[in-house]
Amino acid sequence: MKAVRFHSHGGADVLRFEDAPVPEPGDGQVLLRVMGTSVNHLDITLRDGSAGVRVKMPHTGGCDAVGTVVYGEGKEGQFGEGDLVVVNPSLSCGLCQECKRGEASLCGSFAILGEHTDGAFAEYVAVPERNLKRVPSGFPLVKAAAAPLVYLTAWHALVKRARIRFGERVLVTGGSGGVSTAGIQIAKLFDAEVVATTRSESKAEALRRLGADDVIVTGAGGWGKRYLEQRKMDGFDIVLDSVGAALWGDSVRSLRKGGRLVNYGRTSGGSVDAELGHLFWKQLQITGSTMGDPSDFETVMNLVFSRRLDPVVDGVFSLRDAARAQERVASASQLGKVVMLAGEA
Repeated sequence: MKAVRFHSHGGADVLRFEDAPVPEPGDGQVLLRVMGTSVNHLDITLRDGSAGVRVKMPHTGGCDAVGTVVYGEGKEGQFGEGDLVVVNPSLSCGLCQECKRGEASLCGSFAILGEHTDGAFAEYVAVPERNLKRVPSGFPLVKAAAAPLVYLTAWHALVKRARIRFGERVLVTGGSGGVSTAGIQIAKLFDAEVVATTRSESKAEALRRLGADDVIVTGAGGWGKRYLEQRKMDGFDIVLDSVGAALWGDSVRSLRKGGRLVNYGRTSGGSVDAELGHLFWKQLQITGSTMGDPSDFETVMNLVFSRRLDPVVDGVFSLRDAARAQERVASASQLGKVVMLAGEA
């Protein structure tokens, strides 16, 4: 088969579109013929080494996968040859206490497809059968490929970790990213007032069309205080953050009393300073979130397939053009997801 692999860390130029062995599905797994996948920020940090994760070289990235079942050793027998399915990229043992109580993202052996295993930047991928969900007839392939990781992550962060309530006020940092665009839509399902941040004036109107009630174009520090004073607001109930260091101070200061900040990424750096006076006086909660659980995946993909949530697709590339696709994401030029189609080389 053809796969996109890297043999050493570096820029997009280390990616190779090359021959690779077709994976053999293990116990409980099936082999999928990949039709579509998408680029996540994790793919960039794994490739350049900044994720700090040791991977076996050569490595095939790709967390998202939609494709057809070829064959496998799956024990459930729910899927047959030719079934079109989408994959939950969260991998867990399914046997430990955390998994049994529905908290697979806390599993001691938790892993992510394409990070801790070879992923879907290939014509075939082996995945656990229990991670599959059937794609409804007629649902757009590119939308299915764009959805899994970002909607799973945003749902778990907002619903499970931040415990969003109807009518709350939510700030989404780095608003044009894949998880952020998903988060804006999910927050609107809860009738939230949503404000997004962006560094680009050109993206502000697009974020409003997506559902943001307002957009903050960030520049020098202090934007949080200025915005709250201009709007005569006492702050946000929730900050959904993936940016980390660059916006941290303003993000924390922009929370109202009893507010919650949930962080799932560090695109601008992971070392932050915290003013503890804000934390204890305002009784803030700062929590982390990683991916999601099977119930999160089931719920949020049902919302996607019923068209209540609409994956934002910035562009579509072929698998052969993986370097260009990753460069677009790395440059933060995109709004939403960059999708790649396989099997057309």
